[in-house]
Parts: sequence; C-alpha cells; structure tokens
Amino acid sequence: MDREDRDVQGSLTEAKQRKPSPAQLPPARPRQKAQQQRAAEEESQVSEESISVSPELTSWIKLNAKDLKIRMTDCRWAAEVVNDFQDNLLKFLRSSNDQPFFQSADFLNAGSYFEKVKIRSPDEFDMMLKLQVPSRVNVTNLHGGLFYRIDLSRPTRSPIQAFLLENERTVSSSKFLSEMYRVVRKFLKTYKVPEEGCCWEVNRKRIHSPAVTLSLCRPEISSDELISVDLVPALEVQSQGCWPLPECHGPDVDKWLGRKVRLEIKSLPCYFIPKRLKGRNLSEDAKESWRISFSHVEKKIIRSHGNKKTCCESKATKCCRKPCLMLLKSLIEGLKQRFPNELDHLCSYHGKTAFLHTLSIRFDDSMWACQQLPACFLNLLGALQCYACKGFLPHFFVPDYNLFSAAVFPKKALSFLINALEEQRREGLPLLKPPAPLPLLRLMSPSGDDTSEISSDQSSILTAVCSLDTAFVNTLVLVFAVAVVCILFCMQVIGN
Repeated sequence: MDREDRDVQGSLTEAKQRKPSPAQLPPARPRQKAQQQRAAEEESQVSEESISVSPELTSWIKLNAKDLKIRMTDCRWAAEVVNDFQDNLLKFLRSSNDQPFFQSADFLNAGSYFEKVKIRSPDEFDMMLKLQVPSRVNVTNLHGGLFYRIDLSRPTRSPIQAFLLENERTVSSSKFLSEMYRVVRKFLKTYKVPEEGCCWEVNRKRIHSPAVTLSLCRPEISSDELISVDLVPALEVQSQGCWPLPECHGPDVDKWLGRKVRLEIKSLPCYFIPKRLKGRNLSEDAKESWRISFSHVEKKIIRSHGNKKTCCESKATKCCRKPCLMLLKSLIEGLKQRFPNELDHLCSYHGKTAFLHTLSIRFDDSMWACQQLPACFLNLLGALQCYACKGFLPHFFVPDYNLFSAAVFPKKALSFLINALEEQRREGLPLLKPPAPLPLLRLMSPSGDDTSEISSDQSSILTAVCSLDTAFVNTLVLVFAVAVVCILFCMQVIGN
C-alpha cells in the first residue's frame, strides 16, 4: 500500500476483505485467449524509442499532473459527510425489521476515490452495499461473460425469497433495485446531515443503472450538487477458488504482479450488481440480468500496482502509474465535455481498461519512473489509440468481451474518437485540462483557511456586471434631471 494511502487523514473507512484461501492452479489458458493477448500486446505496446516529447509538452503534462491532485482539506470534509451517511445507513439497515435480508449488509468501497486516482475534487463516491446470498447459487451466462442469470440451487425460506420470481429460484435484479430505492428513501426521512443546511436527495431512477444515486445539496444557497454517491447493491457469491467460466483463469497479471497474486484475486468473492442488458425486445432473463463486478479487484490491483512489492512505499521508489491514469481520465473528461453528443458512449472505464492492459505489458517498475511521466503518459495514450483504431478493446477480466464492439460502441462514435485523439496529440493536448467548474466543495468546507479565489473570468464577469449597474444608475439620474427641468420649464410657461 502507498505511503500516501496510509498518511491521508479523514479518508473513508474501507471494508475489510476476507483472507484469501489457497486455490488450485487453473488449467492452461485457451489458445484463443493467448492469441488475443498477443494481439493486444502488439496493438498497445508503443516503442520507447519512438516517443519524443518536446520541452513545451513535457512542461504542460507535468503541470497538469500536479493540478489533478485533490486538496487535503476537501478530502477531510467530504470524508466526514460520507462517513456519517454510511455509518447511519448501516445502523438503520441492521436495526430495521422492514427488510430482514438487508440486516447483514456491509459496505465495500470501490471506485476512483478509494483507488487514489480521483481527479480534482472528491465529489463522486462509489459504494457497493454487499449482501450475502444465504445458499448456493447457479450462475448462467447470458451475454459476453459479463451478464448472468442467478438461480438458487434449492428452495429457501430465508429473507431472499422476497426477491425471487414466480419460479421461486431466479433472483430478480429489478426487485432488488426497487427495494433499495424504497429503503434509502425511508432512511433519508429520519436522517439529518451533520453539515448544517445540507441534505441528501435521491436522483431519478435510470433504467440501465445499477445504482441508487444520491446528491448532497444545500438548497438555501444553491441547487448545485456538492457530492454525488452511487449506492450499488451487490450480491456476494463465494467463488470457492473458481469464478464463472469466462473469467475462471483470472486476470493476466503473472508477469506483472505474479501468479500468487492472481490466485489470491481468484479466491476473492464474486459480486453481481443489478444491471439490465441494453436493447429492445429483451427476454425475461435479460430483463432480470446481473452483471459481474470487478471493482474490488481493480482497487486491489491499482493500489498494489508495482512489480516489486515496495513500489511507492518511499520517495525513492515512486512511480508514475497513477498520475498517468489520472491524466488519461482528465483527457477523456475534457473530450466528453467538448463533444458530449459525439462521445456519449466514451467513459473513463475505457481508459482504465487500456491502462490495466498496459500495466500487464509494461510490467517492470523501471518502465514507470517518475521522471518519465510525459513519455509514459503518451505511451498509454498511444495504447488507447491503437485499441480504438483496431476497434478491439478486450475487457481486462473477460477477454472475449470487446468494449469497442459495434454493439456497445457505434462505429461512427469510434471513428470520431480516433480523430479526436489524433487531433489532441497533434495540437499538444489542449483538452488535457478542461475548464473546471466553481469549486463548490472548497466554498462549503468548514475550515477557516479553506477559501477559494475567484477566477479571472469570474472577476471579469463581476466587473462587467458592476459596470452595467453603474451605467444604469447614471442613466436614471440623467433622466430624472431632465424630467425635473422639463417640469420646471412647463410650470414657468403656465405661470406666465
């Protein structure tokens, strides 16, 4: 674990992971997966000698990498608010008899904040509310190795029966998510946010989202969102050393993290979240589908990212892996802000997947030296470009699933992405640092020294408004004076 991870004060309490149990070695990888891996290496590996970074671009990349780091005062404030929400929600669930199945719930924190790669502001949090399945289940692959139907292996009288379909075996994802919304709304009726004037609001339900999304707002001052939380219910299924068949070999990290780490990862539980397949005319199974989640594994990989176990434990062993991912996230965010319609299908997970593949290919810590940050980032950006040009970005844990397939990423959007990435490289990455909104978190932070300076653009706007107000007042005075003169003149004429 990084030293910065241990030193951060006020960071959210993470769920304890169970101690991995030893597992048997898996059979040899299929030939198809080996071929895909070789193809991925050829596509994503950019020759070190071919990368030449100008001094101007080097300075620009390093400058933006520094600006992406989150302020410690913002972390403390956000951590206190979200921690309080978590603690009280767990107390509510465990003490309520309204939904017995949720009494054993616990949090599994995941996402960019807990991976220490969140950029600019701690304003988004992903939380998995893990719920243990009381009996053995059978999982049936529905689509691409990511979406499954979950069935109990035998009838049960446990509280999970409230979420079963009419066949009394199939676990309904839609019932789970609807119940999660109901329980959260009931909790918020009695919960009071510790920050005065703030309140949590439940956002409108989205058909393909597995999360109950909440927004922290301060209505008296502004309707803007201060913090967003995605609360995702997740069924915990013990893997017993073997994930579902498409993922049974585990991630390809042998050369990078080692075979032992891969086996440890495989021994972790599987989590399934209530995400529905996209498309029309879906089958009944597809409408009740669950998607396997690897967010807990991704956190483990990214936080323990080094080929040598001492990576980033001291200043002498620092690497630039995380800064590279943060820069790529920033660039993707900038592209989506500039081209919201054309790149609607693009998300940070595409960049994260390219990053994980690059880590397994460029596995040695010496390849990610801090002084090589600009070259390493351009190498990562080049890998994403290669995947886009080939139209093939295999899921890191399910290699048969292509994140750039036409079914999930239209060809027109992919072509636009290729041109946009090429333009960014050619123009010197102008969107690497998109215009940031007003830092609401800093304005809301209770610490006295945590003040925000108004940007030059905002100062210009305020100056213009003040100028308009002054001009308007002067005009009123002039009109009033003219009116008075006219009245006096008329009275004099009438008197004569």
